[in-house]
Amino acid sequence: MKKPPKHSSKVNVNEIPCLCIGMHVRRASRIITQVYDEALRPSGLQVNQFSLLGYVKLLGSTPITALAEKLFMDQTTLTRNVKLLEKRGLIAINPGSDKRVRIVSLTPAGEMAMEKALPLWEQAQNHIVEKLGSQRCQELLSVLADTTILSENT
Repeated sequence: MKKPPKHSSKVNVNEIPCLCIGMHVRRASRIITQVYDEALRPSGLQVNQFSLLGYVKLLGSTPITALAEKLFMDQTTLTRNVKLLEKRGLIAINPGSDKRVRIVSLTPAGEMAMEKALPLWEQAQNHIVEKLGSQRCQELLSVLADTTILSENT
């Protein structure tokens, strides 16, 4: 039986938990998601739903494909999330001029859900800024915005 080839890496496998950016970003994402989800609970929304509604509000009526590109999400995952919001009456999905295109828009109930959730979102946002500090939060937002250069789609 052949031995697997030795790696020429200079990184010790024991260092990965300290060095892996992906691991740290995912952990931070879970922690931050918990903060927002807990704050948003009375609204009946989770932070991913709140964010999705926010993007639809910002973009107006938009094709699902364009929304997926803006969010850096695959269309299948986005469609699944949008359909859940559609079932709740918060988003409408209508055919575009080309029948293959589906247009997503915020419903009046979606607008009301955003209004109800906004003060709760602000509480979570303020809590995070209070804990991490305003300067560090601005730096974090800047670094996170820069990660879009890593996408093959841009």
